[in-house]
Amino acid sequence: MVYIILGKGFEPVEAIAPCDILRRGGAAVTTLSVSGQPVRGAHGIAVTADRTVEEASMKDLEMVVLPGGIPGTPNLAANKTVTDTCTAFARAGRKVAAICAAPSILASLGLLEGRNATAHAGFQDKLAGAVVHDEEVVVDGSITTSYGLGGAIPFALELVRQLAGPAEADRIQNAIAYRH
Repeated sequence: MVYIILGKGFEPVEAIAPCDILRRGGAAVTTLSVSGQPVRGAHGIAVTADRTVEEASMKDLEMVVLPGGIPGTPNLAANKTVTDTCTAFARAGRKVAAICAAPSILASLGLLEGRNATAHAGFQDKLAGAVVHDEEVVVDGSITTSYGLGGAIPFALELVRQLAGPAEADRIQNAIAYRH
């Protein structure tokens, strides 16, 4: 089970691309809202999440994914369930993934200390304690980060690689004609 958590003002592509690609890879993906229903994205696109974070159980959860966007990222950071879950997962070596501005949430929780990470160029200075890379996707142990919307597909393919293996990630990459 993978949770993709949405806050009002999230970046839609950074949530929907991973949701779609992970489901193509066989992952059970559930979208959660911290902001009620529907969740309106940063550019006015409304999405109905599968449920709210309050309705979700963290049992049998394999991965938490945080899309970026403004004010989506601060809205995620303000939710105690989100921050507690990310902290517990990272400390237990379980998978946490964040893209664009959202890696700044992990940094604010002290979860990127001494780790390799990336974020949107406008948020790289918020990755306190991290070894910052200006790359599409950076994996350090159980934490995966990406630099933004332009990295959404490689980010999603990396998450499939982690959950279903490289052959499945390659199969999906070919199926969606992603040639980069």
